[in-house]
Amino acid sequence: MPPEIEQQIARLREQLQRASYAYYVLDNPIMEDGVYDRLYRQLQELETEYPEAIAPDSPTQRVGDRPAEQFVTIEHNVPLYSLENAFNLDEFVQWQERWMRHINLSIDESWFIQEEASQPDAPVNPPGDRQILTSLSYVCELKIDGSALALTYENGLLVRGATRGNGTIGEDITPNVKTIRSIPLRLTGKEIPERLEVRGEAFMSLDVFAQLNQERTEQGETPFANPRNAAAGTLRQLDSRKVAARRLDFFAYTLHLPETSNLPKTQWESLQWLENWGFKVNPNRAQCWSMLAVRAYYDRWEQERHQLPYLTDGVVAKLNDINLQTELGFTRKFPRWAIALKYPAEELPTVVKSVTIQVGRTGALTPVAELEPVQLAGTTVKRATLHNPDRIAELDLCIGDTAIVRKAGEIIPEVVRVLPELRPPGATRYQMPENCPECGSPVVRVATEAVPRCVNPSCPGIVRGSLLHAVRRDALDIDGLGEKLVQQMVDRELVRSLADLYELTVQDLMTLERMGQRSADKLVKAIASSKTRPWHSVLYSLGIRHVGNSNAKLLCKVFSSAEQLSEAKIADLEGVYGIGPEVSGAIVEWFQEEENQRLLQRLRESGLSLHAEVEPSPSTSTASSIAGKTFVLTGTLPTLTRSEAKTRIETAGGKVTGSVSSRTDYIVVGEKAGSKLQKAEELGISQLTEAQLLELLG
Repeated sequence: MPPEIEQQIARLREQLQRASYAYYVLDNPIMEDGVYDRLYRQLQELETEYPEAIAPDSPTQRVGDRPAEQFVTIEHNVPLYSLENAFNLDEFVQWQERWMRHINLSIDESWFIQEEASQPDAPVNPPGDRQILTSLSYVCELKIDGSALALTYENGLLVRGATRGNGTIGEDITPNVKTIRSIPLRLTGKEIPERLEVRGEAFMSLDVFAQLNQERTEQGETPFANPRNAAAGTLRQLDSRKVAARRLDFFAYTLHLPETSNLPKTQWESLQWLENWGFKVNPNRAQCWSMLAVRAYYDRWEQERHQLPYLTDGVVAKLNDINLQTELGFTRKFPRWAIALKYPAEELPTVVKSVTIQVGRTGALTPVAELEPVQLAGTTVKRATLHNPDRIAELDLCIGDTAIVRKAGEIIPEVVRVLPELRPPGATRYQMPENCPECGSPVVRVATEAVPRCVNPSCPGIVRGSLLHAVRRDALDIDGLGEKLVQQMVDRELVRSLADLYELTVQDLMTLERMGQRSADKLVKAIASSKTRPWHSVLYSLGIRHVGNSNAKLLCKVFSSAEQLSEAKIADLEGVYGIGPEVSGAIVEWFQEEENQRLLQRLRESGLSLHAEVEPSPSTSTASSIAGKTFVLTGTLPTLTRSEAKTRIETAGGKVTGSVSSRTDYIVVGEKAGSKLQKAEELGISQLTEAQLLELLG
């Protein structure tokens, strides 16, 4: 082996090990996934060419890295293998040929048979009248970008939840796993074995990820790089109450049973068993009876994945037949019967024209790169977050630099890195301002926070950010009050605080651009209607640091009025499940400010509800017909929003889920109903219009 090759292999190993340690142990990624994949493939190719260079400690020779040390480690009864990756369809075909050769299977002799067969789940049928053998079909599922979990059930009860760790040794995080509501604590259905293990993916939805990163940025904390990193970091929280507040989700995808049990014959059947026992299984799975079907599934979701509420970076194809899976077995690292067919990362270069500063509702100063427009993930990107001064220094950013831009979690555009070799002559490095660009006040940076802040409560940027937060749908829900109107109100000093909104007149609003009498009258009525919002929505609208919508609901169940909450001590607040010391401290600090007490008094005088209304119990007839029933909502309803319908069903004792299964009792159908309706029809589930739902609710 030439010395330069030996040095190259050593350098690649060091880079990959460092990146892997930062990602899996420190939860602080230093390398984007696409770069890691390319370096890993480069090392793999060199070791194939020079097998004498393969060493036991090479990243290619192990499944994963050691788990974090702050949790009790456990040994998995069944190892959690990683999946081999294919980065295009040609590599998928090569993988298929490898597993067929492993069992001496000839495509010409056994892959097709001459017979008719009805396969309703196949997205594409094979050409002609040839039909693929059922035992040789694939089950395709979306590859969820989250964190793998291993769940153990005994006599139907969840007894252990563990991380993947290095595939053999994981971390026992059972208290955290129990906070994920889509993971059943007790299994339902029939023929539940005494012991079973379930594998699946914990993940964070894109809307929760965006909200979490916004809150972290405003609070001076480093935002998560992507939803997968956010999910992994959440699962490693020592305080399970923080885990509960971040609303992780879970899809189950693999079932392991003792050999003495009645075993499913196919992967598809395994998923059905999991669904019947109460697990959430991805509804977008498909049985693919040919390579054409796999290709069609892959191509379809490369486009449609951008519409999903969670992040997926590829497709997982598994051989459907369990006996064939067993026959093929595993390599040292991968199952031979499954592969991940990944989508290419979407990253593009563009030029940084300037850097502007956004001042948020907490005073946080966030730098934003103004870019030459570029098409990325289906949208035109003109701006990208730079997060904080430390990130700018890490990037070594100059105005005029060519930067690589991507969408973090396919939501928020961010600058990944700059290309210094393309830097124009005389380019200057960007420096954060020492004074607030909105009000000129000196900027303060606390040593424990990554983001500098303006601490002037009258700063137009803070007032503007506070108002935009307060009027959002899950807060005061003031329709028609958008960013441009708020900007004008603050610039003209019509509004200096949230309470000023309720003193606006039609004449005040008509002084604003493009605001006629009819529009002004409509907005005044919308502001007035917000006075009926419940106490938890008002609390959320106040913008107290660390108090999101979920925390506000938890608090209002215990503290039924603003007076009670203002008198609460930290110990009282920490006694609420889901509320930790950080949230408690922020609440006590907020209520101690005299200015905030004056704000509450003005809101009270304006007619807002600062106490919880006692909700009437559902009638006996309603409770008997709704209680315990499971509903699914699909399409747009004539008068109710989806959240309103969900609230009314849950108030009556029902349950609303996001996917159709055999346990669904009713599907409520609106206009432009999606694939849920088709599945409900196949399962014979009762359909309701909005009118029929309202009649059922009484």
